[in-house]
Amino acid sequence: MTRLQARIAELIAGTGPIPVSEYMATCLFDPQDGYYTTREPFGAEGDFVTAPEISQMFGELVAVWLYQAWQALGRPNPVTLAEIGPGRGTLMKDMLRTLMRLDPGFAGSATFAMIETSPRLAEVQKATLSEAGAGIGWHETIATLPEAPLLIVGNELFDAIPIRQFVRMGGGWRERMVGLDEAGRLRFFAGAASLDPALLPPGADEAPEGAVAEMAPARSALMAAIAERLARHGGAGLFIDYGYLEPGIGDTLQALRRHRHEDVLQSPGEADLTAHVDFAALAAAARAQGLHAGLTTQGAFLLAMGLLERAGRLGGTAGEAGRERISDAVERLAGPQAMGDLFKVMAVLPKGVAVAPFDGGN
Repeated sequence: MTRLQARIAELIAGTGPIPVSEYMATCLFDPQDGYYTTREPFGAEGDFVTAPEISQMFGELVAVWLYQAWQALGRPNPVTLAEIGPGRGTLMKDMLRTLMRLDPGFAGSATFAMIETSPRLAEVQKATLSEAGAGIGWHETIATLPEAPLLIVGNELFDAIPIRQFVRMGGGWRERMVGLDEAGRLRFFAGAASLDPALLPPGADEAPEGAVAEMAPARSALMAAIAERLARHGGAGLFIDYGYLEPGIGDTLQALRRHRHEDVLQSPGEADLTAHVDFAALAAAARAQGLHAGLTTQGAFLLAMGLLERAGRLGGTAGEAGRERISDAVERLAGPQAMGDLFKVMAVLPKGVAVAPFDGGN
């Protein structure tokens, strides 16, 4: 039993079962024993590998898109370029290098910001970016960013924001809770709170007994706050995560530890807990602020941005082993059996502003 598991069990024994959202938030962000407050989970030595860690090409192409968005917005100056949920800083490092090569004037005049809630990860990011060649500020929320046009990117941000789950029981939908079984072990239970079926995706009334539906109001609230800022000050956003384009029924909550999946109740605080992202809900939150939200897959986005051409240029100066690594990275990032189809990309832009491969919807 982990130390956090013992504390959660003690809490439940005293006050009763807790919602999945509270369990997930405690596992990830508890100040003493939370996953993101006690460890560096990224990379081959951690629990999972994100796209920026696979290849520099990912960050380079994201930087090119943000630069093109800045041009499409009319080259506003001043402008802030921010990353939210920036891992260990690899993506920002690759973006800065690319932007300095693309347009030293832009890189020299823009304000760069990292939005990070974990003091431990912020220190890791500062070490990664210590020789980045640009001044970078750290913020806990978007609220303290400069009041200027904003270019913002979030990679694997929303999947770690806690979700609520509801389970179909007796023809209705009851909130899924984490409680204790007779042996004192953590187990899932159906709580008393019910959900209005009108809030569920189409077809939910035909779901079988025991089916699970997920909602993520905290994710939508964060997207609404980002979109409101973009609508007020101008700018664009790019968000990449694994998830689905259309809402549906299903349990996507998962735990990842040492690159392997495990039971989500097994090791609280020692495994990453995530759930697939409902991009339709995020897009709706952005559109509610009067913005356009364009959607595609990560594979389609990277290929449209020139992934193969960039791989070819890098391979031209690499040896055989280097070319093989580049080819493997292309497959992992864009292949339909790897991240290419599972991961989605959402661009948030003012209506009428088009930045390929997204149109300028009205």
